[in-house]
Amino acid sequence: MIFQDRKQAGRLLAGRLERYRPVHPMILGLARGGVPVALEVARCLETDLDLIVARKIGAPGSPEYAIGAIAEGGAVYVRREALPEVGLDEDRVAALAELEVAELARRVHVYRVGRQMPDLAGRTAIVVDDGVATGATARAAARSARLRGARQVVLAAPVIAASSLAELRSDFDDVVAVELPEDFMAVGRWYERFDQVSDEEVLGCLRLARHAEADVVRIPFTGSPAGEKGLAGELTIPGGARGVVLFVHGTGSTRRSPRNLLVAGELQRAGSATLLFDLLRPEEAAEDRATARFAFDVPLLTSRVTAAARWLATCPQTRGMGIGIFGASTGAAAALAAAAENPEAIAAVVSRGGRPDLVPAQLLARIQAPVLLLVGSRDEHVLRLNRSVMRHMPSAQLTVVPGATHLFEEPGALDQVARLAAGWFTGRLSTFVPGASLARAHAR
Repeated sequence: MIFQDRKQAGRLLAGRLERYRPVHPMILGLARGGVPVALEVARCLETDLDLIVARKIGAPGSPEYAIGAIAEGGAVYVRREALPEVGLDEDRVAALAELEVAELARRVHVYRVGRQMPDLAGRTAIVVDDGVATGATARAAARSARLRGARQVVLAAPVIAASSLAELRSDFDDVVAVELPEDFMAVGRWYERFDQVSDEEVLGCLRLARHAEADVVRIPFTGSPAGEKGLAGELTIPGGARGVVLFVHGTGSTRRSPRNLLVAGELQRAGSATLLFDLLRPEEAAEDRATARFAFDVPLLTSRVTAAARWLATCPQTRGMGIGIFGASTGAAAALAAAAENPEAIAAVVSRGGRPDLVPAQLLARIQAPVLLLVGSRDEHVLRLNRSVMRHMPSAQLTVVPGATHLFEEPGALDQVARLAAGWFTGRLSTFVPGASLARAHAR
């Protein structure tokens, strides 16, 4: 496949790295092009981001052809098998490496601003680049990570030349890619947009990551006072949060949906806490994959959304906050039904590519919270379904995202969804005063 840009590529790559989530890896973006990809990976895996600085040693007269690389911390990698074909010996390579030291030092100074490389002792380090051809800089980065004590070093990139895999595995414990083409071409050929990454963009990615982690509280969600046990999830509360948004994923998805994680990150930066949880228990999810038994059981899913909202209303860290619901696809039906059944508790709802037609008209008419329906212009069937129910929801507004299909995979489409959702929730959550009826229900 051809990636839209580094952000989309990073989200797709994160899906291939889910197995590393439990070990809370350190994500190391290979500066410069790998850092925007690494930011998306770190966001999706909800883990730490830093960078690693490396410089390619190019062949004389063919600077794009890598014969080796150096990385911060004194790591060096030389492709000795390539030296005869370019007519170099190791002394000449050492001289060429010296020419790259000054630029390496400059970038380290600019990016780290006096900070040391992260302590990797005993950790899994995932080196992320936007694409790997020969892998010279990646291999130098791997050696740099091991010098910092990394227990395990993984290479991850959206596209990696299949011909380089065997050599890469001599420096990495694992190699992960979305695409492994035999016919590689240049990295940029695998992207629709592949602009050069500037120092300012690298620094911006690092600031975003550090801001996201500053004053953030994470609380596991394992059930609710209503008895819905075993529904795993996580409540994330940024400093100064003024409301909380409950995410309801669609059929076949989970709380780790890359699309919902992207939107959640935007909401957190806008000042909202977020709760992402699984609508189904593990055994139910397995059965649903085989039989679709629960996929359209809107009453069951609604009861679980309501239970999660009640948990938020009683959780000490979110008690008193306005509660919003962000529903996607079939999950949006449960989000709307929960808003109808709990009018004094829900401040606002956003539906992304949702199916409000799955909710009875008389229930839609009971919704008091303002509702934003977001549908792609090319998602024609769902667009017709959303328009067909507008007359039942006087509090609803339909916004059509130009050029988007059902999954909002087009360049910029999901980012637009995130911005629209943040704008819809901001203000509505902070000024909402939850009704007293929900608290009385808990007391009974």
